[in-house]
Amino acid sequence: MAYGARKQDGPATLADIEALPEGVVGEIIDGTLYVHPRPRAGHGDIIGALCSGLRGPFQSSRNGPGGWWIQVEPGIRLPDAPEFVPDLAGWRRERAPRGIPDGWWTLVPDWACEVLSPSTRAYDQRIKRPFYARIGIRHLWFIDLEARTLSISELREGHWVELGVYGEDDVIRAAPFDALELKLGELWPVIDTSRQE
Repeated sequence: MAYGARKQDGPATLADIEALPEGVVGEIIDGTLYVHPRPRAGHGDIIGALCSGLRGPFQSSRNGPGGWWIQVEPGIRLPDAPEFVPDLAGWRRERAPRGIPDGWWTLVPDWACEVLSPSTRAYDQRIKRPFYARIGIRHLWFIDLEARTLSISELREGHWVELGVYGEDDVIRAAPFDALELKLGELWPVIDTSRQE
C-alpha cells in the first residue's frame, strides 16, 4: 500500500477512514485523506513515558498544578477537519469543564505533540504543522526519535515561533508545562537496533 495523500473523487469522508485496512492509520485534513502505517514500538514507548510524566502532575494534580486533560491519540473532529489524531494532546480544563468527552473531541486542543518517524516526518512537518497553526493550537512539540530531540513551538499571531530544541541530556521546563522539570533522558526508549527489519 502506498502511504501519504490518497487520491479520491471529492473531499474525503469518515467512510474513507473506516474502509482502511487494519494496521493503517488515516486522517482527513483539508478534505484530503492521509494514510500511514501504525507506529513502531519505540514510538508508543516514548508517548507512554511522556503521557505518564504529564498526567500525574497536570491532570491528576499529583505533585503539580493540575488544570489539564491529557490524552493519547485522541480522536478530534472539527467542522473543517472530519478526523485527525495527534500522538498526544492536552486541553486546559477551563476550556473543557465537563471533562473528557464520551466519544470524539470537538474542541481544538491547547497543546499537541507528534513523534516524528520515517513514515510520518514529512507529513507531520509539512501538513500537520501548518494545519495546527491554522486551527489555533497554542503549543506544539515534535519529538524526533532518531535525533533524540524535543522541539518546542508556540503559536504567535498565526505563526510558529520555536522556543527551543533540546536533547536527551537536558532537564527543561517547557511551555505549556513549565511548572514541572522534564528529564528528557528518562523519556527515550532503549531500542534494540539489531532486530530491526
